[in-house]
Amino acid sequence: MELEKEIEGKMTSCNSSFKIILGSSSLARRQILNEMGYEFTVVTADIDEKSIRKDKPEELVMALAEAKANAIIERLRIEGHVEEDAQATLLITADTVVVSNGMVREKPNSKEEAREFIKGYSGGHAAVIGSVVVSNLTTGIRKGAWEKAEVYFHEIPDEIIDSVIDEGSTLHVAGGLTLEHPLTSPFVEAV
Repeated sequence: MELEKEIEGKMTSCNSSFKIILGSSSLARRQILNEMGYEFTVVTADIDEKSIRKDKPEELVMALAEAKANAIIERLRIEGHVEEDAQATLLITADTVVVSNGMVREKPNSKEEAREFIKGYSGGHAAVIGSVVVSNLTTGIRKGAWEKAEVYFHEIPDEIIDSVIDEGSTLHVAGGLTLEHPLTSPFVEAV
């Protein structure tokens, strides 16, 4: 019943010939689908992301997006939401990491770690690596890919870093920093 409430409570107002489930709690990902005019529901995966490790960040983001898809599909199956002859349903899962100074940065574990991450970007650059996996729940077909973007930063003043961290959103995003955030976007030199 909890899953039904989660699914029912997160619909947008557009219609399409297929159903979309966004397997992410990311506000940015929701915004992208909303801006594209898609109707979708949100169901999140309950996985231990830290238990999944890979040597390359590209492999890591793909493995995490796949693990999220598998967990959500299993959850939907247990709850009885996956039916053989149901409307075509696409499950979209994703993951993102930031690579800075040769280190993979996932969601920070603390405000102190978030501060360390952001100070490391200041006046430098980082790579943002993201993956998307789309699973057709009707046919079982799954496709995925990853993409990389280089981000260059101006010096980020300590008071801006403190304000962003005090706000709390840094603990919920890869690398501890949202590039579109009104406080930090002026310090993004180029993507």
